[in-house]
Amino acid sequence: MEKYYGWGLPADISTHGAAIDRLIYVLHGFMAVLFVGWLIFLVITLVRFRARPGHQAVYQSNHFKAPTYLEVGVGLFEAFLLVGFSFPIFHQYRNVPPPRDQAMEVRIVAEQFAWNIHYPGDDGIFGKTDIHLISPANPVGLDRSDPAAKDDITTVNQLHTPVHKPVIAHLSSKDVIHSFFLPVMRVKQDMIPGQTVDTWFEAKKMGNFEIACAQLCGLGHYRMRGFFIVETEDKFKEWINQMR
Repeated sequence: MEKYYGWGLPADISTHGAAIDRLIYVLHGFMAVLFVGWLIFLVITLVRFRARPGHQAVYQSNHFKAPTYLEVGVGLFEAFLLVGFSFPIFHQYRNVPPPRDQAMEVRIVAEQFAWNIHYPGDDGIFGKTDIHLISPANPVGLDRSDPAAKDDITTVNQLHTPVHKPVIAHLSSKDVIHSFFLPVMRVKQDMIPGQTVDTWFEAKKMGNFEIACAQLCGLGHYRMRGFFIVETEDKFKEWINQMR
């Protein structure tokens, strides 16, 4: 496992990570400016309107216009950040996935407390699954009698992907709400029982990284840690052949 945490954000190996990081820096910079501004305003009011002998307090609304103007300005700027910055990034990297014929697809099924990874094999078709077939040896309930499932591969807590190739991940959960979190890919997506939610990412660097669960999912939540391995296309194919 590589050490990719430091004083700042985790290492960025995602093709869209720069846009996410830029948004994070802008938001935190705005928060810092807002914090300092309100702190200065607080000090000014404490000094200017402090209790003084012989001074009569006056309870009059709207006698100081600056806070109202400031609040309106903050609200407008926050709306600009949401509409002008956040929505385009969310739309591009959440609602516009890459073409399926140019991407690798994988199913990720969360459970207390593991990540079950399902690869479709050379035919690119996921085999049928059945909840009645779920067992410790078959965590996704894969029906091996289905011809499409003959070449499927399943792993636990190991997600292998080739570098410079888009990955479309179909996320689901067996039991409770989990949250699929790849810090180095800037990907975080809740996994809801009974639903399949898609997300996608593309790694631009190789290495061994971490899969984390960002949702408190039970007493064993701390154990829900997987491995995200990004390797060359040849290494990935070699690993697939070994798994068969």
